[in-house]
Amino acid sequence: MTLTEERNKPLCDLEQIEASDTPVIQLRRLSHSYATGLMALEDVSLEVGFGEIFGLLGPNGGGKTTLFRILATLIKPISGSAAVLGYNLVHSASLVRRYIGVVFQSQSLDKKLTVSENLLHQGHLYGMFGGQLRRRIEHLLEQFGLEERARARIETLSGGSKRRVELAKAFLHRPRLLLLDEPCTGLDPVARLDFWKYLAHLNREQGVSIFFTTHFMDEAEKCDRLGILEKGRLIASGAPDELKSRVGGDVIVLRTQYARTLQSEIESQFHEVASIVENTVRIERPNGHEFVAKLVEAFPGKIEAITFSKPTLEDVFIHQTGRSFGSGEKGL
Repeated sequence: MTLTEERNKPLCDLEQIEASDTPVIQLRRLSHSYATGLMALEDVSLEVGFGEIFGLLGPNGGGKTTLFRILATLIKPISGSAAVLGYNLVHSASLVRRYIGVVFQSQSLDKKLTVSENLLHQGHLYGMFGGQLRRRIEHLLEQFGLEERARARIETLSGGSKRRVELAKAFLHRPRLLLLDEPCTGLDPVARLDFWKYLAHLNREQGVSIFFTTHFMDEAEKCDRLGILEKGRLIASGAPDELKSRVGGDVIVLRTQYARTLQSEIESQFHEVASIVENTVRIERPNGHEFVAKLVEAFPGKIEAITFSKPTLEDVFIHQTGRSFGSGEKGL
């Protein structure tokens, strides 16, 4: 399709597209760098299907926010391609905006206006007015449990309530795809659970596709599929259980003052691959509980503490990168 054809393409028939094999999001060898020369994304390819909850997991500085900004049509990639509902994000950004709802990490509400006033002005931006808009706002206030706070100023609300207003605002024009950038940052555990309840409802009851970035492991577990982004590269993708199955069995972690020596002795004596992560020795193998007893017996006095567990998503990250899921630079 030529650039002219892309720009003149009519609004999409969502039912036709959902029935086809067209992904709701499709990225092909996407790369982006900033004027400083910093490579924020490098050769990222992934697809998100209709009706999926897809999470992008990664430490701060991994490139999550840059990818979010590209999908939200805020910046253009340097190379590669990105499409939403089959529309190229560079050539057809204005069309894409009709079908996406966006919740930013930073609050985008006017704190001096009421809940209803924020929703009213958002509706005007999408060409909604009169009775249609009023009915839509009333419906969303009820759906997101905000009826009693409709006349309350945003500045008086709790963090969890503000997030629900953000979600209602993003969903006002009935988007088919919700994009959320670290939506639960700063929320307490109860507010996070509450927020996820509403997201699950939108996905399950109304078929809304959801793409979100996060550095919370428990949120990543809620996904149908997820991608793990590290230093701008997609290092793994798949369903959470599938990713954890790639780790070689149970994870055994030894805390010791002799990490290098112990690593060498374990590999020599037991022919097991051992790695060092932040001064601990890690071993991945089936039936870890049986091997724990052998390690304690073989190295008396060298092991301060020993644990074993089934693989977690953090173990997947360590398995792929050789280091723990730590914090990095912000804002990439």
